[in-house]
Amino acid sequence: MAEVIVIYPSKNIEQDNIFPHRSLLNGEQVHRIYLDELGEIEELPISVALMVLTTVAEDEARQTARNLLKRSNEETSLLSTLTIIEIITTIMVYKFDNFSRQEVESMLGIALEKTRVYREIKEEGREQGQIGEAINLTIRLLTKKFGDIGEEKRSLISGLSLPVVEDLSEALLDFNNLNDLQLWLDNINSSGN
Repeated sequence: MAEVIVIYPSKNIEQDNIFPHRSLLNGEQVHRIYLDELGEIEELPISVALMVLTTVAEDEARQTARNLLKRSNEETSLLSTLTIIEIITTIMVYKFDNFSRQEVESMLGIALEKTRVYREIKEEGREQGQIGEAINLTIRLLTKKFGDIGEEKRSLISGLSLPVVEDLSEALLDFNNLNDLQLWLDNINSSGN
């Protein structure tokens, strides 16, 4: 039989009228968790601390959220940090419903454009753009020199890394025909690049 976990902010929030569901709720398959009994938020795993943040009083919430943001930068991966920033911001927007999202971000000291996560993702995007441009330029040069190079060769070239595409763009100057391109691609594939 399946087990169920019911999460409450505190015991006093637990529903009193369980009559319609008493057979299920009084069974051994139901486990209750009270967020206010889990301990100090600073000592909890970040994923659990995020749930507890929803129950923290407004006057403590700002500093607690800032501490969690700092911990996420130190303890989690790039993608996790971005997700945690989004979760914390969302929790705080609901907690401070008279503030705009920008005001909440300002209150938390978040300038997304200035975060390590944002900068790394932006740099990754820039690199992907450079690869895309290099691939497109190389394919255009090959097409201008030899006519249609075929979908298979286009696909192979599109899968190359930036340094290899740069090598190809230099090597194509010495190619006399499409067979030279195929030999070059075969050589690259056999060498593991």
